[in-house]
Amino acid sequence: MITSSQLLRRALLADAVFSGVSAVGMTLDAPALASLLNLPEALLRETGLFLIAYTALVGWLGTRMSVPKPLVMIVVAGNATWTLASIALLFSGAVAPNLLGTIVVVAQAVATGVLAELQYVGLRRSEAVMAA
Repeated sequence: MITSSQLLRRALLADAVFSGVSAVGMTLDAPALASLLNLPEALLRETGLFLIAYTALVGWLGTRMSVPKPLVMIVVAGNATWTLASIALLFSGAVAPNLLGTIVVVAQAVATGVLAELQYVGLRRSEAVMAA
């Protein structure tokens, strides 16, 4: 366990807000987003469903003064992986988004990468909880 730094808590809560808004939009409005972005509806909906659980996790972590360090490390690594996977998806040819779709995927990849960096720095600023 670590005592969560203020930066870590804020970065986790920002991640929860960003992910929560994305989750709601992708889950409830996947058909409209698919048409607007030229991305597969199933990809959007399933990503939105995943983000619901993810939002709950990072939101919970962001409200705690003490958090399990390994769990926070998984969140940071997951965000970094998400960033790379989003860019890889665009180059893979598995999807063919229009210009707006490409911009949205790149923008969320950049935002997720920034959150990963902030969480990493916040994790490094956090202190180990001393055993009593």
